[in-house]
Amino acid sequence: MTARRDNVGYLLVAASFLTWGSVGALVRMTTMPESALIVARMAIAAVLVGVFFGRRFLVTELRDRRAAAWLVLMGLFSASTLLLFFVALRLAGVAIGMFLMFTGPVYVGLVAPRLLGQRPDRIVYPALGLAVAGMAVILVPGMVGGHHVSLPGVACGLATGFLYAGYALTAKYLTRTRRSATIALSEMCLDALILLPLAAWQLGRSGYRLSAHDLVVTLVLGVVCTAVPYVIYVEGLRRIRVEHASILGYLEPVSAPFYALLLLGESTATSTIAGGALIVLAGVLVIAFGAPEGELGDVVPV
Repeated sequence: MTARRDNVGYLLVAASFLTWGSVGALVRMTTMPESALIVARMAIAAVLVGVFFGRRFLVTELRDRRAAAWLVLMGLFSASTLLLFFVALRLAGVAIGMFLMFTGPVYVGLVAPRLLGQRPDRIVYPALGLAVAGMAVILVPGMVGGHHVSLPGVACGLATGFLYAGYALTAKYLTRTRRSATIALSEMCLDALILLPLAAWQLGRSGYRLSAHDLVVTLVLGVVCTAVPYVIYVEGLRRIRVEHASILGYLEPVSAPFYALLLLGESTATSTIAGGALIVLAGVLVIAFGAPEGELGDVVPV
């Protein structure tokens, strides 16, 4: 039977990345150390998802040891990507850090068909080319100018690209046997647990005190930017090819400047609009002409 294109899957993935585009602006609105902010938002989201999806199947799947190693591996990829991405932004700057982070979809597009046993989708390569070109148009103006480049920052940025690819591929593999809520909750809990020691150390060293403003921002990050988009992202990832989902990930940096304008009053450069148009075109290509996911077994409900 011929597989059908799942437009709902594309919508869910696109919505999640558009929501995540607001994270950068929200993080800049708080003074909480980065690792502590990640732990807090993941913990809030985990509680919310656990309460909302607190059914027997969730407990059963979390206790099933057959996928435990894959869930832990996904958590390690996720937590490492988040942490090194923040380090890359601080050491190498936003432009270089963002550009290197979003080399990840290129790796996914190259290796996903082989690892997941699918035929390569020809539309992925021109779409990736457009998306990377769009990122270059957005970020190159901020990368030039003779500024000193931190080699440790570049190394962390390169690592985030590989780690992101590992996360996307592992999460996609898990969608074949685990529900979306189980995968999302596992990632949230593992991210929080893995980064908790660093968060405790940074909080103790900085002497940070939680303010009412930071509490509100953290709640928004936990509920709006984590609990909801993580679940719908995994559910969308289940329905479409992982290469397509990764290309749609370029919507995150495209939407970020518009959140910065809305929340911080920062203007958007013309190059950002032009690069964003190329990235949107790449997304349109995979949605309109990309090969459907295909039949990979029974679909597991949320």
